[in-house]
Amino acid sequence: MGQKFDLIRKSDIFSHLSSLKYVSRWVVLLLDTLLCVFAFFLAIFFTERYSIQIPEFPSFGIAYRLLLLLFLQICFFWIFHTYSGVLRYSSFVDVSKVTFAVGATSLFAWFINIIVFTSTGRFVYSNLGLILYFLFAFFFLFSLRFVVKTAFGYLNLYSGNATRVMIYGTKSAGIAIAKMLRTIENDTYRVVGFIDDKDSVVNRLILGLKVYPKDEHLIPLMRKLRVNKVIVSALKMQSINTSTDLDIFIDNNINVLYAPSITDWDNNSPHPNQSIASQIKNIRIEDLLERSPIKLNLDPLRQQIKGAVVLVTGAAGSIGSEIARQVAKNEPHLLVLLDQAESPLHDFRLEISNTYPTLNFIPCIADIRSRERVEEVISMYKPDIIYHAAAYKHVPLMEEHPCESIHANVMGTKNVADMAIKYGVKRFVMVSTDKAVNPTNIMGASKRIAEIYVQSLFKKAVQTNPDCTKFITTRFGNVLGSNGSVIPYFRKQIEQGGPVTVTHPDIIRYFMTIPEACMLVLEAGLMGNGGEIFVFDMGHPVKILDLAKKMIRLSGYTPGTDIKIVFTGLRPGEKLYEELLNKKELTIPTDNPSIMVAKVREFDFDKVSVQIDKLIKMADLGKTFLAVSTMKEIVPEFKSNNSPFEELDIKEEGK
Repeated sequence: MGQKFDLIRKSDIFSHLSSLKYVSRWVVLLLDTLLCVFAFFLAIFFTERYSIQIPEFPSFGIAYRLLLLLFLQICFFWIFHTYSGVLRYSSFVDVSKVTFAVGATSLFAWFINIIVFTSTGRFVYSNLGLILYFLFAFFFLFSLRFVVKTAFGYLNLYSGNATRVMIYGTKSAGIAIAKMLRTIENDTYRVVGFIDDKDSVVNRLILGLKVYPKDEHLIPLMRKLRVNKVIVSALKMQSINTSTDLDIFIDNNINVLYAPSITDWDNNSPHPNQSIASQIKNIRIEDLLERSPIKLNLDPLRQQIKGAVVLVTGAAGSIGSEIARQVAKNEPHLLVLLDQAESPLHDFRLEISNTYPTLNFIPCIADIRSRERVEEVISMYKPDIIYHAAAYKHVPLMEEHPCESIHANVMGTKNVADMAIKYGVKRFVMVSTDKAVNPTNIMGASKRIAEIYVQSLFKKAVQTNPDCTKFITTRFGNVLGSNGSVIPYFRKQIEQGGPVTVTHPDIIRYFMTIPEACMLVLEAGLMGNGGEIFVFDMGHPVKILDLAKKMIRLSGYTPGTDIKIVFTGLRPGEKLYEELLNKKELTIPTDNPSIMVAKVREFDFDKVSVQIDKLIKMADLGKTFLAVSTMKEIVPEFKSNNSPFEELDIKEEGK
């Protein structure tokens, strides 16, 4: 019998009931009025049963007393708007309104009693009758709301319309989410319990829901309760290790949802209740890889940028655009957005116009490989600060096109740096990469040569002009979600049903969020005195295979079964392990524990300049192997890996 009931309960026989539209407020008012009529007659019945005589006028019959009381009751229903609430979502506020409306009616009827008795010596209502009416009316009105709310809650809980979820965490944020979810129009989510790690709250009740421990029994229990989603609040995310503490859910195909702080919820939707559900999103791999937020002192940065002319190269790219956004927040006098990509720059122009309508900015189509165009822009706008983020960054492509890498990353940087000196730019902040350390590919070597050029240029310029441009270099690893990075690539492969391609089972990478990386770039540019190479604390490296598996599970699939993982082999120039510092280099701390200064080998500008001019000439002529050979002369630690250019290293060793 129990099994049959369970089958009926899980079927969709009654599921349509939970999606019924709300009844009219006039229907609610009518139901409340009928219940009050019943309460009145019940009160009369008990007063007469106990032979309580009511002195009254002959004309004060039951009908008269009923009509008078109903008139008063409907007036107070209107005053307190008891009928405007939705019965299925009744709350403490609705119960309070009912209490005040019924209480005010009884109290007002008692005043009428006093007035009539004073003038005639007779009562309209007995005092006991009014007390009984208040109690019965409140009970019936409360019961109506309780029964409707409970019935719809049960229907939603066991129909196909509700997604059964648990909330991880019992602090204020988790409880607030549970309360808010109870107001959702279509009951998108139905909270059936809480999960917590603390023994002090486990097995207790919160909002009538049990708190379950996060132990070995949790997953079987969730299966039994048919719960396959867990909601984690923003506050809880800050107090746990996101890389490991959520694995119990992810590894068991429990969908993890993320709810931002309620103060950050967008309540501008034309359908507010639906908007509540829309705030809760599937947790992303980026959320699991994020570290504790880096706290920066933004006041000095604002002082540096406010009122200044700032030029950002590569402004339409992942890093350049975020640098531009953060600069825009600090009220520069003019923000120049330079990029050679027309469509992305146009899109970014529209974004900046909408987000910062009062900002004075200029989008500028220009290619840093054109020395004349770079000089034209810098001479026209005379920037105080340049953030140089323009570069070619994809390792396999640059391995196939070394001359283009040299043109963009070396010659382009040289053009911008030379014009910064010529036109008195105060600060030049270059975005570099961890691939510049002991480079094994063309891209990393080209960025290392760019580092060498700006560092040696500053060393020479400062000898004759102490107030010359301060050249500052920043190095960091992979950024989450940047254009062409591994996470969007994996996500696309998963959406297509796989397979997910990983180059090597042991490959690891460092990751940092784009806003975090760009804020550190800005602060490094602030603290630099010229000639430094700043290295960022990238945290702990992430194994790419583990990253792929976790992304597959987050998408609701099983790695190796639903989505295959295929190993394709290291790409040309690719390392297994990225390094942030050359082995011969040391670091010294700064005031910000997330930023260190690398003590690197210094180069003589006159010698380096000749070598770089030779390198650019080889690239101009398309002499690929001669160009790469010159790169290896400038950067002796550059050893090609899994690349056709390995033969140049063999020849060098054979000399």
